[in-house]
Amino acid sequence: MIKLVVLDMAGTTIDEHGDVYKALEGSVTATGATVKPEDLQTWMGADKTEAIAALLELGGVTPNPELVARQFDLFREMLAKFYAQNPPVALPGVEAALRTLKSRGIKVGLTTGFSRDVAGPILEALGWGIGDGQLLDAVVTSDEVAAGRPAPYMIHRVMEATGVHDVRTVVAGGDTVVDLLAGHNAGVLPLGVLTGALGRGDLEAHPHSWVLDGVANLPDVI
Repeated sequence: MIKLVVLDMAGTTIDEHGDVYKALEGSVTATGATVKPEDLQTWMGADKTEAIAALLELGGVTPNPELVARQFDLFREMLAKFYAQNPPVALPGVEAALRTLKSRGIKVGLTTGFSRDVAGPILEALGWGIGDGQLLDAVVTSDEVAAGRPAPYMIHRVMEATGVHDVRTVVAGGDTVVDLLAGHNAGVLPLGVLTGALGRGDLEAHPHSWVLDGVANLPDVI
């Protein structure tokens, strides 16, 4: 019996119009580094400071803590500007699906490669509350754990926050490869969804229990 569903934010439950891609790429290329599309996709679901450091190195610029911190600040500035111009919205059918899961007694948590100061305003704008009687039972951001995806820590932190002890009763995933790998590393049932940039073959090449068209389909399979 499934007791907890843990989902990614951007591209999985929230349509942010691809602005994370643009902000991440822009924050790296501003240093003179080059960014290959496949590298950008590889690091999309990861902690954004880790992603910036990796992409800088891949792009020919040696990262150091000061540079990474500066480019992360630029990433946040760019993302805030994009979101002000074109606010994120819930992906079709997601809210209804989450409420269906909650009505069955299944807890719902979100994890994200965003820091809390980025994720918080997005959730507030959507009206997605956290806690008793709210849509979400827990939200864990990448700056609250020792390492972001594909490490399992955010998923386990949501389990801790919701009082769920058995990984066999947890579904976790999102729209990127690192979402699937994080679920696999956490020992839970990994879920892939096709509402991001990757196709079915891209996701099914990695450990998964399901690859669905979207979160809207999740109540039908668990």
